[in-house]
Amino acid sequence: MQAYHERKTVHNAAVQQLKQQFNRLAFARLISIVSALLFGYLTIRSGNTIQLVIAIASFVLFVVFMRMHFVVKRKLVLQQALVKINETELAFLEKQELPFDNGNRFLEGNHPYTYDLDIFGEHSLFQHINRTQTVMGNRGLGESLLEKSSAETIRKRQEAIAELTPLLEWRQLFTAKAILANDNEQISDTLRSWNSDQPKVPLITTILSYAFPALGALFTILGFLKGSSPLFLNLAVTIFIFNLIVLASQLKKMNAEIAFADKINQTLLRYSELLQALEEREWKSELLKDIQQKLNASQISASKQIHALSRIFASLESLQNGMGAILFNGTILFHLHTYRKLLRWKSAHTTELDNWLQQIGEAEVLLSFANLHFNNPDFNFPELNDAAILRFEELGHPLISATKRVSNSVDFSEKQFIVLTGSNMSGKSTFLRTLGVNLVLANAGAPICVKSASIQPMDILVSMRLSDSLSDSESYFFAEVKRLKEIMTELENRRCFILLDEILRGTNSDDKRTGTIEVLKKVISKNAIGAIATHDLEVCNTTDEYPQLLVNKCFEVEIINNELKFDYRLRDGICQNKSATFLMKKMGVI
Repeated sequence: MQAYHERKTVHNAAVQQLKQQFNRLAFARLISIVSALLFGYLTIRSGNTIQLVIAIASFVLFVVFMRMHFVVKRKLVLQQALVKINETELAFLEKQELPFDNGNRFLEGNHPYTYDLDIFGEHSLFQHINRTQTVMGNRGLGESLLEKSSAETIRKRQEAIAELTPLLEWRQLFTAKAILANDNEQISDTLRSWNSDQPKVPLITTILSYAFPALGALFTILGFLKGSSPLFLNLAVTIFIFNLIVLASQLKKMNAEIAFADKINQTLLRYSELLQALEEREWKSELLKDIQQKLNASQISASKQIHALSRIFASLESLQNGMGAILFNGTILFHLHTYRKLLRWKSAHTTELDNWLQQIGEAEVLLSFANLHFNNPDFNFPELNDAAILRFEELGHPLISATKRVSNSVDFSEKQFIVLTGSNMSGKSTFLRTLGVNLVLANAGAPICVKSASIQPMDILVSMRLSDSLSDSESYFFAEVKRLKEIMTELENRRCFILLDEILRGTNSDDKRTGTIEVLKKVISKNAIGAIATHDLEVCNTTDEYPQLLVNKCFEVEIINNELKFDYRLRDGICQNKSATFLMKKMGVI
């Protein structure tokens, strides 16, 4: 946290300094424009050359101050964004505030694990690690937590995240620029749909767009050379009108193209800055080099191309300025030529644009995981294997603070399935989620809450938290049976990691016991790895039938001074202590 306090102080100081510059330049602008107007007026009245020079110099200074003011403003908003980033991170670490997007849009009721493991939603894994600011990054992070990546992708991400983790200044600067892009779903979707359309300007219109402005210029020059000849000046006016008619013939298509120019111009400019940051740094990891190579694949880099597109949109914005548009288009058809430049850009880069933006998204995913690693230096990357080994030393839940977290070691390499028992509140469900959430992170290439680990990436299937579905007229029990059926179907195709918590709760105890034992036998017959939590101690006897595959583990509770004491330590064997009756008596229920 010290690093965030230090950076907050540095950026706050920069903000104060830039505010002073900003105010001084605003005053200088005001003085220079007042001076230009005053001496311009005096020049008109007196014709004094010195006053004319002062008026011109004042106007030039006004333009210079305007430019400087713009540059300082950009620096100021960037520093303010950096202050906000550090304040937000400190609020998260010190006060457990979660102002980050929670990824609710990714929730799927029938997904194999996201609902059960709290991957998305309020106080979810996604909300804790999400530092993305663009639509591409948000989508990319969500997708990375939805399914297992290949072993090669995981290794590349681990290497890239390890490289990015210590680069706090670079990461925060990238994030600040992403914030200023003011990205949202509408802009992203509009840009994608805009890019898919390819209108054309007719050849005759293109020819006239050059011929008419040239004739208009010629007639105007001849008119002045001939002593303001009415003939040539009238011809010039006629050409002026023809130019506007040519523009009007394409106006509908042009308006369709630039309908969102005011929203996307600044966003594209910030996109170009993000791409430039990725292009210019000398990376060591393979994945970051791959991203950089994709951005520099053409003779002109992606950042320069996006910057050029931003400038085109900025030029087209003035089409909405009535008198200015009439003047510029009546003389040189400015906006028609800019429109053609836009169409040429689309034709040249329509297949590349989406790929470039996806690289921003991929970078933001890596930055989110790097931020997780920076905030939790005790997290580590698991080693990967292809021998179906899953071994964890001091594994803890990544969303529980280090001061409260209890870590446990577990090894699935010898006994592939755990039968887990323990009294209520002893930690069974938390332990199952600890396994699941860390494997989700590992499958995404992220660091996990462990001292050391070796895993084979595999798909995760979970049945822990289900609900009645009134809209589908389904009972809890039927919903659970359907989930178990889906798990068995998936196990037909590949080896998976399974987590089951008190299954078949919607039926009587005999059915539940029998069903649980048969489900357990079937999942190990399909070579599954994982754990099942149960309160039924008879289920534990199944380990006697399959001593090479099953092992009993438990969490215990002690009653000390008439209080329940949980240590949340994983032990070998079957749970011996019970707490439900004691707790109900203590609370006066029975």
